Amino acid sequence: MRVLLVAYGSRGDVEPMVGFAVQLRALGAEVQMCAPPDFAELLEGVGIPLAPIGQPVRPVVKGVVTGTAPMPAEGLPQRAAALVATTYDAVAAVAEGFDAVVATGLLPAAAGARSVAEKLGILYSFVAYFPTYLPSPHHPPFERPGRPFPPEVTDNRALWELDFETMNVLFGTGLNTHRASIGLPPVDDFRGYVLTGRPWLATDPALSPWPEPADIDVVQTGAWFRPDERPLPADLVAFLEGGPVPVYVGFGSIPVRDSADVARAAIEAVRAHGRRVIVSGGWADLDLIDDQGDCLAVGEVNHHVLFRRVAAVVHHGGAGTTTTAARAGAPQVVVPQMADQPYWAGRVADLGIGAAHDGPTPTFESLVAALETALAPETAARAAALSGMVRTDGATAAAKLLFDAVLTAEPQQ
Repeated sequence: MRVLLVAYGSRGDVEPMVGFAVQLRALGAEVQMCAPPDFAELLEGVGIPLAPIGQPVRPVVKGVVTGTAPMPAEGLPQRAAALVATTYDAVAAVAEGFDAVVATGLLPAAAGARSVAEKLGILYSFVAYFPTYLPSPHHPPFERPGRPFPPEVTDNRALWELDFETMNVLFGTGLNTHRASIGLPPVDDFRGYVLTGRPWLATDPALSPWPEPADIDVVQTGAWFRPDERPLPADLVAFLEGGPVPVYVGFGSIPVRDSADVARAAIEAVRAHGRRVIVSGGWADLDLIDDQGDCLAVGEVNHHVLFRRVAAVVHHGGAGTTTTAARAGAPQVVVPQMADQPYWAGRVADLGIGAAHDGPTPTFESLVAALETALAPETAARAAALSGMVRTDGATAAAKLLFDAVLTAEPQQ
């Protein structure tokens, strides 16, 4: 079996697909990925061929988040249409002879991927990494740029109906224009076309349940992890063993505004609690603020190992980081920046395994207060208890599900 994985977005979109690819290969599948060129080194390291989609996304994301190159809402339909076409071209160039396409990330990119699958007559599946990407009476959609919801509409189903209309306006026209150019008929439900009637949800049921009853048939596989046996670097091990248990601070593949101020606030807040600090640069470009010996800067390291050895994890609230910290039993402080991150901040707070920061801009005072919660003994106890409930077989379950679907020739509708 040959499977093409499509993930257009940040590291958080690509990393779970790598875990999925590893399990597919263990079952004998041949796997290739279409993703932004930012992740060529990551994919090369695990032996997954990459067909790049467009230009690197890191500069674009940084410009939007930091405000240095904001994208006006009125240009969104044009950018979405361009992403449909760019993704279609990248996927179509390599998809011949594959048995299935599995997509995630930005919806216009996934729409381009599904059009390729439709053109070739092969199975297509969509995977979400958080529940609020999928329609449900139990939660609202998040607002699209330039399309705020009317304040008088509060019913979740009514909001999802508005979201249906918004997606058709913002994304549907561009998709249908492209489909006409390749000889495919128009679609009247952009969201349903991309998600399918039976999307997958790659989240852990204990950390992030899918509430039932719902309006669509969602298959919750469990979270997708990449097996990672890399040892920690020697300097990091020496730091961990050289004093009190530190706090980790990092924002993964999410930039932040005023990164120097964020780093200073975080380091000083951790110090105020008498803790040492591990600072991960990442796309936020966080760095040390002085040369004191209680701080260590790190790059790419094995979070599955490291998070078991820290007192708390201060992060942006991506699905992967939140789940990895929960699996490690590490208390969390989530400083959400965008997209799914407010959802994960809420889950951490609701479960009592950490603190949800109010808004994307941390200060010394706000982080001192959040760390007060995260470093409390009762928070550590709840985080440790939850860690034993987090499943580790999500990618394996999904790989078997895809094999069964291909072998029984039952493409999703």
